[in-house]
Amino acid sequence: MKTRVSSAGTVPLEPVEFPACARAAFLVTPEGFALAEQSATDNTYMDVTRSVDAERALAQHRALHRALAQHLPTICFAGDPATPDAVFPNNVFATAQGRLILGHMRHPVRQAEAQRRDIRGFFTGVLGYAEIDLRDQPGICELTGSMVIDRGRGIGYCGLSERCDPAGAAAMAEAFGLRRLVTFELAPGEYHANVVMSVLASRALVLCPQGFSDPAQGEAIAAAYGEAAILLDAQEKNAFAGNCIALTVDTVFISEQGADSLRPATRGALQKNGFALHAVALDEIEKAGGSLRCCVAEIF
Repeated sequence: MKTRVSSAGTVPLEPVEFPACARAAFLVTPEGFALAEQSATDNTYMDVTRSVDAERALAQHRALHRALAQHLPTICFAGDPATPDAVFPNNVFATAQGRLILGHMRHPVRQAEAQRRDIRGFFTGVLGYAEIDLRDQPGICELTGSMVIDRGRGIGYCGLSERCDPAGAAAMAEAFGLRRLVTFELAPGEYHANVVMSVLASRALVLCPQGFSDPAQGEAIAAAYGEAAILLDAQEKNAFAGNCIALTVDTVFISEQGADSLRPATRGALQKNGFALHAVALDEIEKAGGSLRCCVAEIF
């Protein structure tokens, strides 16, 4: 399938024809949890001067695993203290039907994660997935961190930053087999699109226009979803409310900090669109500059 490239909001939404939610998910435990100084160079949500509690991070991660497992099969791979950002596997590993995709990470500390034989062997040897390795192509592409995918429609919304360039966006679109690719520049200080927006089960959209270099582009994407678009303000976005995920058709998983930041109008809009909120405390892990959606690698 050849991917069409379009500007934000200029093309009507395609009908939903593909599975919109993952059939399973996987996590990687925050063993030896620490803040990676390389990642902090372009992640303004991090503050390497803050102390972290590794045991508390592990406890919060276990609670996340339990919460997700009540709704869909969720497996967890052991972490490695040598790769402290490995708690965010969705940047490095992603799946499409029958395919495991390896991302081209910007920082060496993240590049080491893709060398794991256990995760790759699970997909290729146990599930029989084909492996698509994007590490050798020239574009930087941090998978479903950089690209928010409307899975049911086959549309990728890709935020360009130090973590993803146009060549990387095009490589991801081909690897995921997308119908359409929409690219936009993220606002200064934003590193991943999945912090500023999320497509919820191809039924709704949450998005913060201030996370875009040109807020009008974010507003145009939201306009395509009509009444199913839920606009976040900067305060909600900064609390990781946009880093939420719908792993089922009627439940949105969000960090406790993100949920606490929601205005009544935002909560009401989620309820109007048929979603129940399930909040999990992740404030210790959020010190590393990512939140709940970053922790979850979807299995399609």
